[in-house]
This record gives sequence, structure tokens and C-alpha cells, in this order.
Amino acid sequence: MHKILTILLVILTVITACSSNKTVLTTEEKLSQADQLYAKGKYSRAAELYAQVYMDRISTASAYALLREADCYFKINRFADAYSAYQEYIINFPNYPEVSTALFRSAVCLYEQSLGPQYDQTETIMAIEAFEKFISKYPNDPRCNEALQYIQKAKYRLTEKKFHIGYTYYKMRDYSAALMYFKEIIAEGNTNSLDRQSLYYTTLILHKQKLDDQALVYYNTLKAKYPGSKESKKLEKYFK
Repeated sequence: MHKILTILLVILTVITACSSNKTVLTTEEKLSQADQLYAKGKYSRAAELYAQVYMDRISTASAYALLREADCYFKINRFADAYSAYQEYIINFPNYPEVSTALFRSAVCLYEQSLGPQYDQTETIMAIEAFEKFISKYPNDPRCNEALQYIQKAKYRLTEKKFHIGYTYYKMRDYSAALMYFKEIIAEGNTNSLDRQSLYYTTLILHKQKLDDQALVYYNTLKAKYPGSKESKKLEKYFK
């Protein structure tokens, strides 16, 4: 029994000694390791170290570490975490030149988090507003063209949402509600499949409602914008 206690005491002493000798990294060392990990593409571990550096609140390194932390999350598609970090950077370091990058990428994060047209489009709307804010604040930034492309894609997603609702009402035979959404899409003045299908369903609904004079207007528009389309061919029998 005495020997067992002695062995346990020795083990405990060794563990305590190892624990006391454990190296505590300085802020500079953490930052150096984080940069090395980032360069190697080990973004998850790098993000942890950058977060520690930011929490150390060393003024010369805090802004850089927070932006790098956000970039790490961005690169591994953790867009919610990246968005939060970018927003914190924008709030805490509003006069730093990298704010433009934080603003642009936070808008991208919102777009990437937006859901399909059958779901709520809050993030899509927020993304459009964020990109518009970026363009307004940095009109000469070379990323403005990319921001406009994102806005176009986001608006198309909102149009998809309208079409989804309109088509749902159509299937429910609530034609008045369906017409409202289809006509909104047509009024956007785009030339794409959603516009083409909206013209088709608007024409068909008006025909079902025995409003053929109005239906003919949309039918002629459909033929003019999309000559030879399968939708216009389907409607030919009603307007011979």
C-alpha cells in the first residue's frame, strides 16, 4: 500500500511539473502562428487564434486579427460567423480602409445565407440593401460591378418568390390573387423565363375569366417577346 501511494505521489508530481512548464503564448506569437495557419489554408484553427488575439485587445493587432478571423470563416463558408465578425469590424473600426472589404463581404454573406424562393427572403432583401450601400459609399471601387451582379441575382430570387406565390394561387384557383403576382413580374420588364411564364398564365387566367380582349393583349405581348415559344403555341387555339 505504501509503495502504491509513493508511485501515485511521483506521478502527481510529474504531472504538476509538466503543467507548470506549459508555455503561454504571447499575443505576437499567437498572431504569428495564426498567419502561418492562414497561409497553409488551415482556416478553422487560424480563426481561433485570431479571435484570441482580438480578445487580447492589443490596439495595433486587434483590427487586423478581427478582419482575418472574419476572412477565415468566409473561406470555409461559415457565412453567419463571418457576417458577425465583419459587422463587428465595421462598428469598431469605421475609419480603417479595410471597412470597404468588410462591407462588401458581409453583403456576400447575406446573399449566401438567403434561402430558396419557397422560403422567407429576409436575407435576400438585406443583401440587396447591403450591396447598394457599398456601391453608394464606394462608387469607384472595382468591386462595384460584382456588387451589381449580386443585386441582379438577388432581385431575380425575389421575382422567383413572386412567381412561386402566384403559381400557388393559380393552382388553388384563386385567379385574382394569382394575376396580381404575375402582373407584378411582367411590369418588371425583364426578358427571362419568369416573365415568359407570367405572360402565359396571365393570358390563360384572363381567358378562363372570359376576358378575352385583355387576354389578347398579353398573348400578343408573349408572341412578340418570345416568338415560337411553347407557351405561345399552347395558347394559339384560344385566339385563332
